[in-house]
Amino acid sequence: MSISVRPIHPVFAGEVSGVDISQPLGTDDVAAIEAGMDRYAVLAFRDQPITDDQQLAFSRNFGELEVTLAGQMAKPEDRRLGDRLELGDISNLTARNELRARDDRSRMYALANRLWHSDASFRAVGAGYTLLHGRVIPGKGGALDEATKAEVEDLVTEHSIVFSREQIGFSDYAAGNEDRLRPVQHRLVITHPVSGRKSLYLSSHIGGIVGWPVPEARAFIRDLMEHATQRQFVYAHEWRVNDLVMWDNRTVMHRARRFDDMREVRDLRRTSIKGTGLAVEQARAA
Repeated sequence: MSISVRPIHPVFAGEVSGVDISQPLGTDDVAAIEAGMDRYAVLAFRDQPITDDQQLAFSRNFGELEVTLAGQMAKPEDRRLGDRLELGDISNLTARNELRARDDRSRMYALANRLWHSDASFRAVGAGYTLLHGRVIPGKGGALDEATKAEVEDLVTEHSIVFSREQIGFSDYAAGNEDRLRPVQHRLVITHPVSGRKSLYLSSHIGGIVGWPVPEARAFIRDLMEHATQRQFVYAHEWRVNDLVMWDNRTVMHRARRFDDMREVRDLRRTSIKGTGLAVEQARAA
């Protein structure tokens, strides 16, 4: 059975059938999935029971994997998934598989995942694809006006994980991570390398625009975020156990939704492909 993709949103997002992602993929299968990503930017793979190793193997079909910042900053004894730092622990569980306390530092840090963001935009080269697999699920493109398009075309933004976490009042970082938290610059308007479509590279990690006063920059970025996240521009995935959702961080943002994490377990595993875009300095020199 060959891979097929059917649209599940009027503008973007498709559902994939005809593939078992627990098994090795042929080159034609990989090409079909990448073509689907170029077309839709978000792909849902329903009912795919996979192990951590199988998720890592499937993800590597699309490039080198990112190492998670949270994993790098965590002490080895606090890493629930061990030393495989390419596998993001998107859960509300401690290293002993217990629900995190309300004031747990890791829980406070992870709450910022509920803000709209693009993965790893706080790095000089942000993530390409992200793949999120649901292990335990709790019970419960917009056009800008021409003047705004012209205004944003050459703007450069500053991204840091610190900017997103400060929006929810989190600042409890362990010593020794200063280099990982330093802001990086990205162009606000980026062009997809395959489709040629232009996108706003938006994220809650943005804390400033080069050459702009901080209050004006943050107010403008908030306006752009509100425009981009209008209901008609949003796909909301209704999770089932063993779903895997894959998206392109160069084209779409995403966010987690609130749930009762004091009583219900949520356990998902995330892998992200390292980006291949140019940092601002390289782009200017090209």
